[in-house]
Amino acid sequence: MTILNGTVRTAVEDQTLVITLDRPKANAVDVATSRALYAAFDRLRRDPGLRVAILTGAGERFFCAGWDLKAAAGGEGVDADHGPGGFAGLTEFPDIGKPVIAAVNGLAFGGGFELVLAADLVVAAEHAEFALTEATLGLVPDAGGLLRLPARVPRAIAVELLLTGRRLTAAEAARWGLVNRVTPAAGLMAAARELAAAICAAAPLAVAAVLEILRETEGGSVAAGYAIQRGGNLPAYQAMLGSADAQEGARAFTERRPPVWQGR
Repeated sequence: MTILNGTVRTAVEDQTLVITLDRPKANAVDVATSRALYAAFDRLRRDPGLRVAILTGAGERFFCAGWDLKAAAGGEGVDADHGPGGFAGLTEFPDIGKPVIAAVNGLAFGGGFELVLAADLVVAAEHAEFALTEATLGLVPDAGGLLRLPARVPRAIAVELLLTGRRLTAAEAARWGLVNRVTPAAGLMAAARELAAAICAAAPLAVAAVLEILRETEGGSVAAGYAIQRGGNLPAYQAMLGSADAQEGARAFTERRPPVWQGR
């Protein structure tokens, strides 16, 4: 286990990096914590032995309460530099090339919800709740909430949540497609590990290509997406097309055996 800045714990489980935000009492994020989280996500990006990350919060009440308002009151400004990954190390770190699963163990408010929205997959405990509370505090959710939420749910729902700070239960979040799975609290990490294992069973270059194509084409038309996809400027996609793994997948299928991925 590695502890970063005293607030972020990391542990490697096979090919999965488990990242735990541990900052009592509410797992709120200040600048130092953002930078520690970025270091963890950057490790995921750089380490070829890691395929996926699971991000969760310590305890059972809070996943992340967002920006540390005590730090703000102490002089950490709204425009503070949270480092190269943006707030919480992930909200402006789009090119990791490997998926992040948010295992939401409790309340995800403000920047905590924005952190969830920045993840690729979400598993939530039944008691988890989500809210963008910034407008009630004289702020706006500018760490991705204003950009990502309207792209994920109907505009009227997004506007309501953005303007009122209303809480979403885990069940409602799942109905809007913001959550992949809702589980009893005791089974949260098991469900996240199950998703991680399924990703690790897929070809690493194919996973990277999927994330790259999604990132570069999201929000555009199908025609525009095809133009980007066929334009030759997507390195992960190009690497996948010419890879030994692409041949191995077809070969393993015809030979009725599990594929052996080499990542090349």
